Amino acid sequence: MSEQSPLKSQKSHYSSSMLLKNAIAESRLFNDRVLIAWGLVICMIVLILIGRMFHLQVLSYDHFTTLSERNRLKILPIPPTRGLIYDRNGIVLAKNLPSYTLEIIPEKVTDLDALLLELQQQISISESDLKRFHRSRKRTRRFKRIPLRFRLTQREVARLSVRIHEFPGVEINATLSRYYPLGEIGGHALGYVGRINEQELKRLDVSDYSATQYIGKTGIERYYEDELHGTVGFQQVETNVRGRILRVMERQNPVPGKNLYLNMDINLQRFAERLLAGERGALVAIEPATGGVLALVSTPGYDPNLFVNGLDHKTYQQLRLSLDRPLFNRAIRGQYPPGSTIKPIVGLAGLEYGVRQAGTRTWCPGWYKLPKQSHKYRDWKRSGHGHVSFHQSVEQSCDVYFYDLAHDLGINRLSTFLQQFGLGHPTEIDISGELGGLIPTREWKERRYGTAWYPGETLIAGIGQGFVLATPVQLAVSTATLAMRGKARQPRLVFMTEDAEQKQMQPTTTKTLKEIQLKNPEYWDDAIGGMEAVVHGIRGTARRQGKDLSYHMAGKTGTAQVVKIAQDARYDADKLDKKYHDHALFVAFAPIEKPEIAIAVLVENGGSGSRTAAPIARQVIDYYLEEVSRNY
Repeated sequence: MSEQSPLKSQKSHYSSSMLLKNAIAESRLFNDRVLIAWGLVICMIVLILIGRMFHLQVLSYDHFTTLSERNRLKILPIPPTRGLIYDRNGIVLAKNLPSYTLEIIPEKVTDLDALLLELQQQISISESDLKRFHRSRKRTRRFKRIPLRFRLTQREVARLSVRIHEFPGVEINATLSRYYPLGEIGGHALGYVGRINEQELKRLDVSDYSATQYIGKTGIERYYEDELHGTVGFQQVETNVRGRILRVMERQNPVPGKNLYLNMDINLQRFAERLLAGERGALVAIEPATGGVLALVSTPGYDPNLFVNGLDHKTYQQLRLSLDRPLFNRAIRGQYPPGSTIKPIVGLAGLEYGVRQAGTRTWCPGWYKLPKQSHKYRDWKRSGHGHVSFHQSVEQSCDVYFYDLAHDLGINRLSTFLQQFGLGHPTEIDISGELGGLIPTREWKERRYGTAWYPGETLIAGIGQGFVLATPVQLAVSTATLAMRGKARQPRLVFMTEDAEQKQMQPTTTKTLKEIQLKNPEYWDDAIGGMEAVVHGIRGTARRQGKDLSYHMAGKTGTAQVVKIAQDARYDADKLDKKYHDHALFVAFAPIEKPEIAIAVLVENGGSGSRTAAPIARQVIDYYLEEVSRNY
C-alpha cells in the first residue's frame, strides 16, 4: 500500500481553506451591499417625504387651508320673516306664528324605513306626511333637511326631545308658519302660501329662496310675493366633526318682507260674505275716486290655512270636485253674461255716435224683428213698454230699445265703446289669476269660429247676452267709471306698503286707466239719470230698494239667461233645476252727487236681479255709508 505524497496533501488542505475563506468574504460583501441599498432607499423615501411635505405645506398651503376651513366653517342661510297683511283699519289678516317642525337628513340615517316606523310610534304621522316627505327627497339636494311633520304640539316636542339622541339625522326646528286668523273671511282676496314645488324651484333664484320653504300661491300672497318675501340673510358658523355649531363667526341679518295695508275693510267684507252665504256668487265694491277695492267676495269660500303646510288628498279632492267650486274665485275669474247691467253704457254709445238723441223714443210692443225676418226677439215684458226714451229704457230695462239701438250701432262700434269702460280685457287689479271676459267683434268670430257675424248676434250683444262675457270686477270698474263720468281708475287692493325695519310707509301707485271724453258732457247726466230712476223712479226695476233711502243711489238690474228658451215658450223657473235658473246681477253707486262706493253683485242662478242681487247691494251700501265711511 503506497503512501500519499506530502506535497499533494498540503495542496489539498490549502485549497479547502481558500474555499472557506471566500464564502465568508462574499457574505460580508453581500451584507454590506444590502445595508447600503437600504440606506439609499431610506434616504430616497425621506427625500420624497420632505418633497411632499414641502409641496403640501408651502406650495399648496392656500389650497388646503381653504379646504380645512370649509370643513370647519359653514355658511348657513337665514330665512327672512314674511311681511304681514292688514286691512285699512290695521286689523291683521295674515301673520306668522311660531311652529315646530320635525325634519330629517336622510344621508345621516342608516335605516330610514326603520326610523320612520319608530317615529310613527312616538307621534302621529299620516300617510300624506310620508308621501310628501318621499316626494321632497327626490328634489332636495343631499344633506339637506326634509320636513316630515309640521306644527308639532308641545307634548309631541317634549316626547321627541328626550329621545332625540336615539334618532341620528332627526331634528326639531322652530320656524314661522303663515296663519290667517279670520279663516275664510277674505280668503279669495288674500290667497295663501304653500310649500315650494319642483316647478317653482326651476324658475326661482335659489339664493333668494335657499332658506325659505313657502311661496305665495294665489291672490295677494302671490301677486306681492317679491314685497312680502324679504331678503335672505346668512351666518358663518364653526362646527365640530359631528356638524354641531360651536360658535357664530359672522352674521348678516335677513331683511324682513314689507307689510301690506289693504283698501279692504274687513268688517264690510265680513258683512258682504254673510249676505251671500249659501249662494254661489260674487261681490266687488270699489271706491270710485281712488280705485280702492273695499270688498272682494267670492262664495262659497275656503280656509286658506288648510293649504299652508299641505292638504291631504281626500280633503283637496272634496274641495276640487265640489259642485259649488269653493276654490274658484268668481270675482275675478267668473265670466258671465252681464245682461242688462251694460245698458246704460250701450245707451251712451248711441248718444256719442249720434245714432240716438236722449229724447228720441222707440216703440216697444214687447218684441223686435229685423227687416225681412220673421224671428221675434222678445222683451222681458211681453206686453211691451210702449214709447220709451233713453232715460225710460234704462229705468224699465226695455230690451227692444237696445235691440234697435245695437242694430243701428253695429257690433264693432258697440264693442269699441264698451271696451273703453274696462270690459273685454283685464282690469289690472293687483291680484293673480284675473280673466279678461269677452266683448266680441266680427273679426273675433271669424278667427274663433271661422264664420260670419250675423245681425241677430248684434241685437243679443246689445242687451249683454250672446258672446258677451264680463267678470264681476269688470262690472264694478265700469260702474265706477260711470260714477266718475269717464275717469277709469285702476282697481287696487293694496294702498300702502310698510318697511318692517324702518317703519316707513310707501303708498302704492294707482293709475288712471282711461279718461273717456264724450262729445257732450251732458250725456253722462242722461245715463246716470236713467240709473237713478231704476232705484228712485216709479217704474224702476229696483224701486223697492229706493224706499227709505237717506241718499241717492244709481243702479241697474240685470238678469242673464243660463239656458235658451224657445221662440214662443215662457221661462218657468219652478220647472227647472236651480242650476238652470237665470243669473241675478245688480250694479250701483252712491251717493250720486259724490260717489263713495260702486258695487257689482252677481248671484249664480239667483233668478231676478231686482229680487236677489239688488237687496244685497243696498244692504252693503247702507253698511258702508253708515258704519264704515263715517269712521274711517
